[in-house]
Amino acid sequence: MSVAEIRRERFLREPVIRTSDGIKHWIDALADWLEERLRKRSKEVLVFNGGLSVSGLQHVGRLRGEVIIPEVLRRILTKRGLKIKQYLTLYTQDAWKGKESQLKAFKDPEKAKKYIGWPLIRVPDPLGELSSWVERFWLDFGPYLHEFTDGQVEVVSTTDMYRGKLRAFVKDVLKRRDEVRKVVNKYRGRKPYPEGWIPFEPICSRCGRIDSTEALEVDDDYENVRYRCRNCGNEDWASIEEGKLNWRIEWVGVWWALGVDFEPYGKDHATPGGSRDSANEIAGLFGVAPPEGIPYEWVALRRPDGSEADMSSSDFVGFTPREWLEVAHPEILRFLFLRVPPMRKISLGLHEVPNYYNLYYKAERIYYGAESSGKDEEDLLMKRSYELSYIRGNPPEKMPAQPPYGHVAILAQILPESMWREEALKRLKRSGHMPENPTSFDIQRLMTLLPRAKRWAQLYAPSYMRIKILEEISDEILSSIPTEYRDKLRELGRILESLSEWNEDSIKSALIEYTRDWSNKERKEFYKYFYKVFTGRDSGPRAAPLLALLDKEFVVKRLTSI
Repeated sequence: MSVAEIRRERFLREPVIRTSDGIKHWIDALADWLEERLRKRSKEVLVFNGGLSVSGLQHVGRLRGEVIIPEVLRRILTKRGLKIKQYLTLYTQDAWKGKESQLKAFKDPEKAKKYIGWPLIRVPDPLGELSSWVERFWLDFGPYLHEFTDGQVEVVSTTDMYRGKLRAFVKDVLKRRDEVRKVVNKYRGRKPYPEGWIPFEPICSRCGRIDSTEALEVDDDYENVRYRCRNCGNEDWASIEEGKLNWRIEWVGVWWALGVDFEPYGKDHATPGGSRDSANEIAGLFGVAPPEGIPYEWVALRRPDGSEADMSSSDFVGFTPREWLEVAHPEILRFLFLRVPPMRKISLGLHEVPNYYNLYYKAERIYYGAESSGKDEEDLLMKRSYELSYIRGNPPEKMPAQPPYGHVAILAQILPESMWREEALKRLKRSGHMPENPTSFDIQRLMTLLPRAKRWAQLYAPSYMRIKILEEISDEILSSIPTEYRDKLRELGRILESLSEWNEDSIKSALIEYTRDWSNKERKEFYKYFYKVFTGRDSGPRAAPLLALLDKEFVVKRLTSI
């Protein structure tokens, strides 16, 4: 293994790399490695690419290797003087497999079986509202790309390529099909293609399938292919625009059509003698310099019960960029991806969004020097990941306010939206979670967090975090509280009334002191009734943060009037 390959293996798996120049974040080490290779290409404009098959749910895992890593590298290398164009290629000619999860997207799964084997772009929208399956499932991904990137990623599709620049490449492949066959067969082991094999898959003009046709003959101009369909028996001629190349060759065709210089790829392509190696050798036949690339691990879905499963488009496992943006800022996801090197798995669950904010806020404090982990490597990883999480420009000059996600979720539920701008800010100032003179950035962060935190509470929060403050205590609730605990709640009201400061710390200290000598059972019963008088339920979010976000006069009156 060469020195360069050893370096590459390190930054694929190690978050921080030690070099003779000091320590570096993995993506800066990757940028060094990549720059060294790209400058040897002597191109005025270099091209980065990522590839997706729109086979179903376009989950956030697809942002990692195909979009965000190349986008961050592009920005780093652009600052070093390189000119780079970035693409995202949608493989829309791939055959629709008709998995159970895909069939379930239709109102009538049985009828939908007729689309099995069709090109993705020709499968209809399951809801019957849009032009195709591709348009339906691109809807939760494509329109949100600009939220996670700087907006400089151009989306292209293989369907359009076959009607455009790829035509010339397809014709060349058909002319040189025997040379191509010999290279492909080196990687097919016991299933080599026979002599006369034509590496093109036409779309059947009768049944619409692309996965069941066998190319039999090519015309003299290499513009049309005669085929036989194994599914319906149809024999016909198809234009080279009405089909696709064998997928390994198609991959090379995309490199050729776009002039790709760098493209990450999923770990399944990275095995020795696998698809990436075969594509590299095929590229050599056509004078294509294989792009530089790195493999990356999948992103897993973490469920509330602790189980995990790899996110999958065709299996509909995961959540989409749209769903992420409903509950969290895009910078948080970028930070999580940048904190972990490419060949380490990341597991994400929307129920854990408050934890992701806590980690992001910690990185923010380290970045501004307000905190340290005590380890240089960890501090560097957190600082650089935080810095690169910003999509446009640099972090603000002054450390922003950090309103805790859980607190904001409570506040968003107990205040009408019409009161968010003034009252939410006022209460968070009072509770000590916003400064007296917030910056415009602070206010913007809070105002964009409130609706997200409310949505999170509605969809993903544990039940105790979903609250509604009772306007009045019903007779039923009052009668359920034993006299002993009604007395204790009234006493708590008088203690809280005497507090000179109304914030989380002072309230927490008062609660601890008040219940210090109680038994665990007594304390548990007390808090059960405490939550009942405020929310009508036996449990809720932590008492001190909840009370700090409520009006003091309201709290005291509620407790003392029981």
